[in-house]
Amino acid sequence: VVDKKDELIMALVHYFVTVKNYTPIVVRGVKDEIWLENSNELYKIIRINSNHIHNNEQLSFDFFKTRNIVKQIKRKTFSFTVNTLNIFTDIGENVELTSQKNIDNTFIDSFEAINNSGLLEVFPDLNDKIVKDKEGLDFIVNVTTDLNKKTEASNRIYEDTFKPKKIIITKIIILTCVLMYGITAILANNALAFDSKTLYSLGANSRVGLKHYEFYRLIICMFLHGNITHIIVNMYSLSIIGNQIETYFGKVKYIVIYLYSGIVAALLSANVNTGISVGASGAIFGLLGALLYFGYHYRVYLGEALKRNIIPIIVINIALGFMIPNIDNAAHIGGLVGGYLMAMALGVKGKSQKQEHINGIICSVVLAGFLIYLLFR
Repeated sequence: VVDKKDELIMALVHYFVTVKNYTPIVVRGVKDEIWLENSNELYKIIRINSNHIHNNEQLSFDFFKTRNIVKQIKRKTFSFTVNTLNIFTDIGENVELTSQKNIDNTFIDSFEAINNSGLLEVFPDLNDKIVKDKEGLDFIVNVTTDLNKKTEASNRIYEDTFKPKKIIITKIIILTCVLMYGITAILANNALAFDSKTLYSLGANSRVGLKHYEFYRLIICMFLHGNITHIIVNMYSLSIIGNQIETYFGKVKYIVIYLYSGIVAALLSANVNTGISVGASGAIFGLLGALLYFGYHYRVYLGEALKRNIIPIIVINIALGFMIPNIDNAAHIGGLVGGYLMAMALGVKGKSQKQEHINGIICSVVLAGFLIYLLFR
């Protein structure tokens, strides 16, 4: 015989995980509590507490503990506000349950109580889709099977995303840049640094050239480099960041992100600068933008990497671009924004919502179109 409270808790978890796509999160130091997270729902965090709350003093301590855990989740998920639903299943008769700032508290001790909890306003299909028509062993088997299927599907996506993959596109891009550098060195008769005339003749980005409809420059310029230091730094950066994007997004999405970022970088550069510009750094910043978008969706796992590595790298490089002469910071900023938007348009497997895809596509088209308009106005 299954305890009715356990049956209710299993049914709630089943609904939130399989119907509403909440993900269980591990919270250390808690007992008889289940924490679920979904950043796309009104309640980003749902906590189901099966501990018995004897009195208001114990309830106050429970609120204190919940607020502290929510603060930790906010820091880890880069969220300013985390609306939380606190579901109690066992409280004393004299306990006064009230809601708090960004934390709504409700008491459900039976399936019938769902209709009186106010949950149906936020989850109108809860009463219809919650599993409650089977009892005993059949109930356990069915709920457990569904949860296992959902977990297995999520685990497959996670494993497929993070498992090591054969790196091909990054190597091709690096090889192309090296070959273009060799061709430039031959034409310039210099292996260490190149003059503007040679770079322009090969396809360097230029406002004048683009206004004469030489749009091939938008592509070719991201494979050209001005000197030996320029290409060494860019190829080293690409070998690190490119490998990650190729692994996380896949080869086709990687190519689209790289090329779009490079084009947007070149367009913004041409609108800001009067001279020529070359280099893969705009596209590389686009990969950083894509990595930022990816890391946000996996912030529960990559939150520390975002705070300690990705974001500081972006900020430091942008800052250096303003302090050091001859760095095309417009291209860096354009590439960063373009990469983020294109990553949104293409999506992160198993994470991005349809509305995000649509918003990303619209913003990407508008950004490129606006930069072209500014160039020819």
